[in-house]
Order: sequence, then C-alpha cells, then structure tokens
Amino acid sequence: MDEDIHYYSGEQIEVSYDANRCIHARECVRGLPDVFDPDKRPWIDPDNADVGDLSEVIVDCPTGALKFKRTDSGPEESVPDENHIIVSPDGPLYLRGDIEIVTPDDTTLLEDTRVALCRCGASENKPLCDNSHVDVDFEAAGSKTAPEIDSRGEDADGVLTVKPIPDGPVQVQGRFKLQQAGETETVRESSTALCRCGGSANKPFCDGTHSEIGFSSED
Repeated sequence: MDEDIHYYSGEQIEVSYDANRCIHARECVRGLPDVFDPDKRPWIDPDNADVGDLSEVIVDCPTGALKFKRTDSGPEESVPDENHIIVSPDGPLYLRGDIEIVTPDDTTLLEDTRVALCRCGASENKPLCDNSHVDVDFEAAGSKTAPEIDSRGEDADGVLTVKPIPDGPVQVQGRFKLQQAGETETVRESSTALCRCGGSANKPFCDGTHSEIGFSSED
C-alpha cells in the first residue's frame, strides 16, 4: 500500500489527505464546500469552518483518505463501538470500526477506523480501493447468500482483522455487521472470506473463482 499524504494546518486543527486512498466520494465537498474546494489551491482550508463541524465531516470520509489532528486539545476521532462492512454496489467494501490489516504472517500493515477495500481486482494499491472499478466497469449488486458462519453472539465489537491472501480472497476475522449500501437490514458475521478478484458468483463472498481466472494480487 502506497501513501501520498499532504498536510493542511489551521489554527486549531491539522488535516491530512492521502491522495492514494481518495476515490472521490465527495462527502467532504458536500459537507463543507467552503473548506474542501477541488478548484482551489490549496484545496483544503481548515480555518473556513468551525473545528467541530470540520472534524465531523472528515469522519464521514469513507476511505480514510482524510484524517485530522486537533491542536487545541479538542477530541480526536474515536474508534466506533461496532465494526461494519458496507457492500457498495459496483464499488468497494467500506469498512468502519476497529480495523487492522495484516499480512499472511500477521505483520500489521495498517490500523484504522475507515477503509475502502478493492473488490473488482483491478486496484493498483491493493488491498485498498483506488477507484479502478470505475475504469473497468465493475458490476456487482452486493450481498447474496452468506456462507455458514460460526456466530459469536450479537455484538459486533472488538478488533476486525483483515488479511489479504496472496492471489486469493481477503479473510476477515472478528465480529462485524455486513450490509449492502442503502439497506438497513444487516447480517451478523464472525469470520468469512470476501471476494477481491471481482469474479465470484456469490459476491461479496469468495467462491474460489480467483483460482479459475488466474487472479493475481500483485500490483
């Protein structure tokens, strides 16, 4: 995973922006257009809004491309009480919660509260989404039939570990709620394998198609 981070300092807050994680969801532009203006340089002016309002809008960024650090002793971003995986139609998996992305040998790559995972197979910044699903015209309605899961109760808290398997799916370990974007009904899970090759007939779950189509997780 490559980073391209830029910093924008205000009187009470510092905003960081990772261009490699931005997929132009535009939650920031819609939320505070006086702060986030793509037509200006610099395109972020942290002093053009109340610092509390700015913090809230940054937390709405679904990919984690935007972060903030309060310099006025104000509250930092908190870890959500529950882990959620939202299946975006024709787009990525949006993860929100206590997220840890690890290698197959359990080396930590990223700890975050907001992440967008590629599921079209085309991202050049795997396992993160880089908006390649738009370029390849990826189509996927969202959730279908869930596999048999060893449920661990009603809660969806604790660390959610995300382990991308080389040339295979992403294994998710921990408690979380899975839902399709725009739907209120959720499916409680505890661990499963999610497709990231774009070919599964049972999206968002893996069905082994990555082996048949020769999926490579190398950039």
